[in-house]
Amino acid sequence: MSRLVTVTQPYLPPLSELLPYLERIWESRILTNGGPLNEELEAELRRHLGVSHLALFANGTLGLLMAFKVLALSGEVITTPYTFVATVHALSWSGLEPVFVDIDPVTLNLDPERIEAAITPRTTAILPVHCYGTPCDTATIGSLAERRGLKVVYDAAHAFGVADAGGSLLRHGDLSVLSLHATKVFSTGEGGGVVCHDEETLRHLQRVRNFGYVDEVTVDEVGINAKLPELSAAFGLAQLKHFESARSRRRDLDRTYRQALADVPGIRCLAPTGTASRNYGYFPIFVEEDHWRSRDALYQALRVDGIHARRYFYPLASDFPMYTHLPSASPANLPVAHRAAAQVLCLPIYPGLTDAEQARIIDIVCESARI
Repeated sequence: MSRLVTVTQPYLPPLSELLPYLERIWESRILTNGGPLNEELEAELRRHLGVSHLALFANGTLGLLMAFKVLALSGEVITTPYTFVATVHALSWSGLEPVFVDIDPVTLNLDPERIEAAITPRTTAILPVHCYGTPCDTATIGSLAERRGLKVVYDAAHAFGVADAGGSLLRHGDLSVLSLHATKVFSTGEGGGVVCHDEETLRHLQRVRNFGYVDEVTVDEVGINAKLPELSAAFGLAQLKHFESARSRRRDLDRTYRQALADVPGIRCLAPTGTASRNYGYFPIFVEEDHWRSRDALYQALRVDGIHARRYFYPLASDFPMYTHLPSASPANLPVAHRAAAQVLCLPIYPGLTDAEQARIIDIVCESARI
């Protein structure tokens, strides 16, 4: 029986490389509270990503929550409906109202041409997502935000290791928030990070992730327990050494998919855009109207063969019941996002995917196009 194939699986570093970090934890007896492995991983990530200030968090959602808190956001925040629901939930947990704007049909990112029309006197920020690791139009969004006096927080959950002509994609906006979840191209099992521009903001992020403590006896604001445990930091340190080789394998898988599916009727691969580097974290295809089977029929055909593709992102975040009452969530306001959500299917892509497993996936997708 073939093993289960999912959209992504975490890369597991050799146990022999993880054990020295675990021995250090046992020797230090420090399991959390910004221990030595946590500090080491922050330093290694700053070097690897080419950023000057980075704070680790227990997960990406907490990173978003603390980013909003540090920037003192209020009122409305403009965001995309085409994202994992955690993006929007973080706004709701923070007492902020999401305002949905449609996406660009090529990049699937927040359409910068539609943002300005959604700004009201209550708008305080823009929350774009680098969807599938494709960079947002950071220049246009940044210029608009500066002109209208808005903050920009990038949900960079998909953008680890992505760089544009000027350097790390994470340098854009007031803050960029990473997810280091097990499904991401670099993982600490559970984890997240926030990239900022200055030491003062970094210290603020470090305080709010530790209940708001300034020192042993002083708490100057309401914080939360959002610290990354030392065990997670150990996993990250061991895995980081293999990131580039893992990316190389993902690149090969991406190339094979594109070559094999280029001429399949009714199947469209998301085209790379711009000159930014890629991390190959996802491989979405789109089952278009001229395909003789529906997207969901192809999804089920793959599952029957033990291949668990995912419909990222279906339903749209705006279609969940806690958000449908918002005027901006109306399907008439989001036609491009609704079309993408109805057609998208992310195929498995991760370093451990074998050539034979990928060939099975390609065969099923190609077969689905034959009448």
